[in-house]
Amino acid sequence: QVKVHIHFIGGGFGRRLEVDMVTQAVAFAKQVKQPVKFVWTREEDIQHDMYRPYYYDRLSATIDDKGMPQSWSHRITGSSIMARFAPAAMKDGLDPDAVEGARDMPYKIPNVHVDYVRHEPPVPTAFWRGVGPTHNIWVVESFIDELAAASKQDPVAYRRELLDKSPRLRQVLNLAAEKANWGTPAPAVEGHRVGRGVSAQFAFGSYIAQVIDVAVDPAGEVKVTRVVCAVDCGQLVNPDTVMAQIESGVVFGLTAALWNEITFDKGRVQQSNFGDYRMMRLNEAPRIEVVLAKSTDDPGGIGEPGTAATAPALTNAIFAATGQRIRKLPVSSAQLKTA
Repeated sequence: QVKVHIHFIGGGFGRRLEVDMVTQAVAFAKQVKQPVKFVWTREEDIQHDMYRPYYYDRLSATIDDKGMPQSWSHRITGSSIMARFAPAAMKDGLDPDAVEGARDMPYKIPNVHVDYVRHEPPVPTAFWRGVGPTHNIWVVESFIDELAAASKQDPVAYRRELLDKSPRLRQVLNLAAEKANWGTPAPAVEGHRVGRGVSAQFAFGSYIAQVIDVAVDPAGEVKVTRVVCAVDCGQLVNPDTVMAQIESGVVFGLTAALWNEITFDKGRVQQSNFGDYRMMRLNEAPRIEVVLAKSTDDPGGIGEPGTAATAPALTNAIFAATGQRIRKLPVSSAQLKTA
């Protein structure tokens, strides 16, 4: 005797996969005979959410006399969403989502070892706008950038050298670099340190490269001035939708990397609304340029890749501007202060 009315839920992202709000609404509805509309306040939503996992990563690599990686080791420690959400997907204790973007790197490295250690926090974890790749792409692309810097090589040229086995990713890397005028200085912003960073990825069935320009003021506040994103998601069905997904994914990813953090005190979430859980505003949004590669390959995903590509390009740009490596998110302005 239950009729379910299906609604579109734009902006729900991973949260829509959970049903806790449904069971709560049913519990209330059973107490009365008339229709009940059940709505959480934003404070209730933020403080009783299903949070994306936090991870701890340890990486090491060896390089040859040309600075190119010959071995790569990556240990990922974090909770398992799949163990709760889809236990059948777990094989030998391995969460396939937790290592996506790490075990299937597009780079040609002779010896790669990736392992996963499950560690559960005291709060339930759930899907975000992508989970494994939005974490692993940031870690991998940050470390690739560190290897390029240690080898005193250009970050784009360094990646290009490692992409023999992925011509589609090399193509979008070249497209993004060309569109962003890679190799020229980032535009000057008075009173700010400026820099340009890059990321490249294969995730969710699509190939993406992103270049970001940033300006960092003396107080350590980061302003993103321009984002260029080249995309090969296979055959394009609706180009406007692809561009809209990338643009929204970039803003979503920048917001998370710069500001979004949930903290606990005595088991209670401290954030409650936009006053202490900041969102990127219209006047803070950068210019976003999307370049779509022509392809006849099978379509890949496009709702999550733009978000995954953003944090590494951002933090690599911050390094170019300030010389400071960001190894923890969200970005700490205190770490970038000069005054």
